[in-house]
Amino acid sequence: MPVVLDLLNNPRPRHPEKAHRPDSAILPKPDWIRVKAPVSPGYFATQKIMRDNGLHTVCEEAGCPNIGECWEKKHATFMIMGDTCTRACAFCNVKTGRPGDLDKNEPAQVADATAKLGLAHIVVTSVDRDDLADGGARHFADTIRAIRARCPQTTIEVLTPDFLRKDGALEIVVEAKPDVFNHNLETVPSLYLTVRPGARYFHSLRLLQRVTELDPTMFTKSGIMVGLGEERNEVLQVMDDLRSAEVDFLTIGQYLQPTRKHHEVKRFVPPDEFKALETVAYSKGFLMVAASPLTRSSHHAGEDFARLKAARATV
Repeated sequence: MPVVLDLLNNPRPRHPEKAHRPDSAILPKPDWIRVKAPVSPGYFATQKIMRDNGLHTVCEEAGCPNIGECWEKKHATFMIMGDTCTRACAFCNVKTGRPGDLDKNEPAQVADATAKLGLAHIVVTSVDRDDLADGGARHFADTIRAIRARCPQTTIEVLTPDFLRKDGALEIVVEAKPDVFNHNLETVPSLYLTVRPGARYFHSLRLLQRVTELDPTMFTKSGIMVGLGEERNEVLQVMDDLRSAEVDFLTIGQYLQPTRKHHEVKRFVPPDEFKALETVAYSKGFLMVAASPLTRSSHHAGEDFARLKAARATV
């Protein structure tokens, strides 16, 4: 398990804001949540491409349990604007602190890696960059355009921060025309203060709604975690809120605790409950729903995008 403080190998704490929190209990993982360690040749080939291009991935930084499966298929979620976030969300394993300057070569490097991996669909996300005047919106747009120029057949999905108090930032990203705009609500409103304290639920909801207002042809997507202490009726209310914002695609996955200093797992939700939530979500009008213990925003993103397009075509 990753540690918060590793002063022997890394003099800079990964989560300085969490270092003095009391340790929380860690529930033993049930059988349905276990995955194999990544050891395939495809995994190491993808890893080499990332290293050779000096790129970060959320797969590694957030400790995604699906990294072995995805990297074996040469699927990866690129994390732009560095590996250090300005926020301190209680669930997240990405480093927190003061980020460095933006790398102007990064958009071209992402496009180059996209070509080398032969991606038909790419997901680009980022750390939060509250230190930047536009929250990194122009860097997102530059990356989208670089991928379009290098790999015109590749469809592009962005998973963006909330651009809180960054007027005009959302418009910059939407104008660059990604195929899918994703922004995760992460949890229910009652847990924002403890789980996502730097964000505001209704701002995130309005961000998603605004995407559709700006470009009705763009697909919108959002995701939440369960097992953080939310009630079922709260999850159903989030579904209704997202449908009111005309969000097309919903993902629901199990929260996994990165370290003892992070928010504890209150419950491991069994697979049959995920299936029930998926059924309810479809009944509420989502075009696409992915709900399972190991579902993550970018897991099977390419296949899901194809299904999403097909679903809209039948409406």
